[in-house]
Amino acid sequence: MTLARERIFQLTLRMTAFPPRTLVILAAMISAVSLTTAEETALPDPHTLPANASLPDPLIMSNGQRVTTPETWQEQRAPELRRLFQHYEYGTWPEAAKVTPKVTREDKAALGGKATLREITLTLSPPEGGEIHLLLVTPNDAKKPAPVFLGLNFNGNHALLADPQISVPPGWKSRKGQTLEQSRGSETDTWALDQSIARGYAVATFWNGDVVPDDKDAAEAVLRKLRPTGAEERGPSDTATIAAWAWCLSRAVDYLLTDPAIDVQRIAVVGHSRNGKTALLAAALDARIALVVPSQAGCGGSAPCRVAAELSAEGPNGRSTVETVRRINTSFPHWFCGNFKAFNEQPERLPFDQHELIALCAPRPVLLSCATEDLWANPSGQFEMLRAADPVYQLVAHDGLGATQMPDVSKPLPSRLGYYIRPGKHSMTREDWAVWLDYADKWMKP
Repeated sequence: MTLARERIFQLTLRMTAFPPRTLVILAAMISAVSLTTAEETALPDPHTLPANASLPDPLIMSNGQRVTTPETWQEQRAPELRRLFQHYEYGTWPEAAKVTPKVTREDKAALGGKATLREITLTLSPPEGGEIHLLLVTPNDAKKPAPVFLGLNFNGNHALLADPQISVPPGWKSRKGQTLEQSRGSETDTWALDQSIARGYAVATFWNGDVVPDDKDAAEAVLRKLRPTGAEERGPSDTATIAAWAWCLSRAVDYLLTDPAIDVQRIAVVGHSRNGKTALLAAALDARIALVVPSQAGCGGSAPCRVAAELSAEGPNGRSTVETVRRINTSFPHWFCGNFKAFNEQPERLPFDQHELIALCAPRPVLLSCATEDLWANPSGQFEMLRAADPVYQLVAHDGLGATQMPDVSKPLPSRLGYYIRPGKHSMTREDWAVWLDYADKWMKP
């Protein structure tokens, strides 16, 4: 990560000191400076890294120096961790892109007249031909710019509302075996747009397959366009799919900073499952995001890579209790960079764990959202990640988790490092949104 990029990152962490539209200038500066540089000292080969079964101390730098001040964290340790996560897990953050917006449809009487719905095409360059089809719904009774939840969806914008005019993304394929008409409005309760609008929040979303398809073969053709060299084969630390999706969220943030209906200082990012992994990474690498809610993000997101042997051991059905690095890399080889696969059998060689990705969001609020029946996403391990990130939050924000034990089921812990677990399975529900909106009310309302 370049020094110039880090200075801009630190500037945006102090975003409340700036008039809102000043952030538009900062956005351009962020997009203009790459997160990495070839001139930096080469990092070790993954196979040569020492094993460490314990969670790495986020306040110990690679040279052994202890971080004792917020300045040292922000100026030295955080940049070091961002570089490590890119190199060994997610791949390089892509280079700058020009974002050209075009409103293709506006409905000022959406949700029974309570909201304005806009469909906005964001044309990216690079990659050539890349387009994000953003659905933006804003409350009509807002007296001032509205805070916004931004997130990827799984099944296309048309699934969020039973509105036959919402466009279907190019290349769309149903994840559930539905016909197009069956899919329309099928995720109305999943996104509960009416709840957010009633609470004064805007919602912005786009299909995760808009720019990079969630397919191991189809993804590679697009990822090639994001490589500066255009190399045919993906290198060990080249951009992988989750990093590309997170980068797309940042491109949507670029647009939101220009929209007068949006409070640019109160942009929250939300995502479920693989989209939750993406949301957390985006927040860790984009300081313009004010709050993040990773929902049941699991391995490679908000759950630890290092797991106890009894949890990683495969049972008679060939499945472990929680998802492991080996399993996720085998099932989804396009999600993470090539280097991450070197840790399939020995995740203890990783020079970090996911608590340090959470720590990179400090001092901004993070709410991990879980479900009791979703053991695969390791809800207890996710709470341990918050505990392990807490020293960084205490250093930077003098605030953090405020608890040593998981809260009771259905009893949210709304602290700066927040946690919520409800009854049920791997899903995103209206109940979840009610809790997330309460959390945003606490941390993002003026």
